[in-house]
Amino acid sequence: MTKPHDPLYEPHLDGQDGDLDGGPGERVAKALARAGVASRREVERLIEAGRVAINGKVLTTPAVKVAPGDFLTVDGQLVAEREPTRIFRYHKPTGLMTTHHDPKGRPTVFGALPKDLPRLISVGRLDLNSEGLLLLTNDGELSRALETPSNAWVRRYRARAFGDTTQAKLDKLKDGVTIEGVKYGAIEAKLDKAHEKAGGGKNVWITVSLSEGKNREVRKVLESIGLKVNRLIRLSYGPFALGTLAAGQIEEVGPRVIRELLEGVVSPENMPTGDRPKFVGIANPIKAPGTEGGGELQRRGAPRADRAVVLDTPEKPERPAYKPGWAKPKKKLSPHGPPKSAAKGPAKGPAKTKRPAKSIESKFIDIGKPAARGKPAAARPGAKPTEGAARRLSERPGKPTARPGPSRSPKR
Repeated sequence: MTKPHDPLYEPHLDGQDGDLDGGPGERVAKALARAGVASRREVERLIEAGRVAINGKVLTTPAVKVAPGDFLTVDGQLVAEREPTRIFRYHKPTGLMTTHHDPKGRPTVFGALPKDLPRLISVGRLDLNSEGLLLLTNDGELSRALETPSNAWVRRYRARAFGDTTQAKLDKLKDGVTIEGVKYGAIEAKLDKAHEKAGGGKNVWITVSLSEGKNREVRKVLESIGLKVNRLIRLSYGPFALGTLAAGQIEEVGPRVIRELLEGVVSPENMPTGDRPKFVGIANPIKAPGTEGGGELQRRGAPRADRAVVLDTPEKPERPAYKPGWAKPKKKLSPHGPPKSAAKGPAKGPAKTKRPAKSIESKFIDIGKPAARGKPAAARPGAKPTEGAARRLSERPGKPTARPGPSRSPKR
């Protein structure tokens, strides 16, 4: 009869060699790292703090294997079985710490993520005042692999710094530099532009590319040549770029992209399948989780049924369907018909008086306008003179006057 599995069994006390490489299961640090709890180094710290337990027994050493069927807990929470590798692109804004727990209580990246994401860890870090692309994954082994300089993944930054420099000074960084006993590898820096500040001095924009990513490396290296960085944006990390993500937004990388770019880096048993990511959409960069509407998604397509918003509005009656040719033409209003206001009913307020229609004579001579002073206006040919004009003609000497009478048609 075989003995039941004991994860805290110490073989060296039973005269055995204590080799953990053989037998079923995997090391607890590796199991927690693959589950996305933390990296292997952080898991060792969790074990030292007594926060990890297997089947209810608190671990005191990382030299323990987890076999299938064991219950692994961290801080009393059951660790779910590992799932395929997932990667997210996140645009980290300034003012967030890249950690799960900050001793000073400052806001963290993981506290600002949407609510329906799995437990994630970061690939590298960005300090409090840095912004830009931050890769997040649920695979701790992958996170460690992408951070090592042996992969030679290039990190590209855009830095704004106060001071003055030349391209010749920046070219010297290709040979590496040692600052306070720390040796930094080759850095490629390109001077993009420079502009004067209002109060004096100069700001320069520099594109920096490196493959190590030590703590505050860009800031320290540029400070060594007399530049003070006042803004730092990470544009890309290996083949993954920031793209058009706004500050605070996160988007999952598709399984097909992971298979193409990380073949040989992700273990075959953790390689995702399918073509579409589980997390469809991008997180709202304005509202944080815990607030009204926080943690929701900005959909790129049609919203899902469980997120659809139904408004209690009365339904509009459907318009009757007519067969082709049944459409009735609209009645045309006659230009000589009554005005629209009369058809609708009596208008409110005092009615407007209409100007009387002009007679035949008034169409040729405007009797409503007074004659201009001075010379009399020349009469139009064929027009009849007015009474005033006839009186002036009668007063002329040598010409008899005759009152105008009714015109008689000649007899035929």
